[in-house]
Amino acid sequence: MMRSRGFRIGATIVVTGLALAYILSKVDLRKTFDIIGSASPWWLLLSLVLTVGTVPPQAWRWQLLLRVRRILEPFLWLLRAYFVSYAVGQVLPTAVGGDASRIYETAKRHPGYGSPVAGSVLLERALGGAVTLFLAAIGFVIAIGNYNIGAYLWIEGLFVVLTLFAGVVFFSRRARRPLRFAVPFLRRIRLERPVRAAYEGIHGYRDHPRTLLVVSAITLLAQLSRIVAIWASAEAVGIHLSIKPYIVLGPLLFLVMLVPFTINGLAVREAFFVSFLGKLGVDPDAAFATGFLFFLMTLALALPGLVIILWEGSRRAPASVPDA
Repeated sequence: MMRSRGFRIGATIVVTGLALAYILSKVDLRKTFDIIGSASPWWLLLSLVLTVGTVPPQAWRWQLLLRVRRILEPFLWLLRAYFVSYAVGQVLPTAVGGDASRIYETAKRHPGYGSPVAGSVLLERALGGAVTLFLAAIGFVIAIGNYNIGAYLWIEGLFVVLTLFAGVVFFSRRARRPLRFAVPFLRRIRLERPVRAAYEGIHGYRDHPRTLLVVSAITLLAQLSRIVAIWASAEAVGIHLSIKPYIVLGPLLFLVMLVPFTINGLAVREAFFVSFLGKLGVDPDAAFATGFLFFLMTLALALPGLVIILWEGSRRAPASVPDA
């Protein structure tokens, strides 16, 4: 266990170092921060509104998934849990830490429902990935013959195929039989119980297609809003491209951010912006500035959660004993 943890820490340091080295080889930091300092406040405000405005629909989406599994939670508590998860995600690897936070808090409120609670959060993530790949497929079509983005184009195509495969694995009853061959291996590495709980939690939703369609539609609107927010951040620093390349960029970025390469995607996110937008002729300094502004928007998502954590922590703090 300690060896595995050491490997993860070492890999994180290496990936972060490589991303930083790439950024420093491309970017003039003084010029970049001059660009950020002169960014248009109105475009930034639009980006902020579009980013933070995705949270209430996501909380409603989660409420719908919980409801069909007979887990009833008020919308305001779920909204609170979502904001807290964004705050937790700033110090733990990407979305993984935030998802674990939501599962833990909700399962505590509903003893014995750990599997469906975990299933609701994991299905949210899976549907988010599926919608991301749907947008990636659109981006794939848009990019062919229009944008010279090289390997990025084929990476999107590969992810589309893998998402279709994952959908069959999780929702097809026929897939259950061949999946049994993985049980001895999972048992040997002590992952059978959590993997089985997650699988059953997600598979149980196959009998609720209407809810899945509604949740997918909400997810699609939320991701489109985030893509427009990225476009607005780019406009704020003087990058004047149509929305089309961001439909290609957005899904890839969301997929990159799902993988816990570094803490909160540090450096990897900015290197991605420099690399991708650079292939479209965008100045590296402006591209880095766009990525940095996108990072600031994710911090804005975390601020309400941080306030909630501090406020609830102060309420739970033991009262001081008066002096005799």
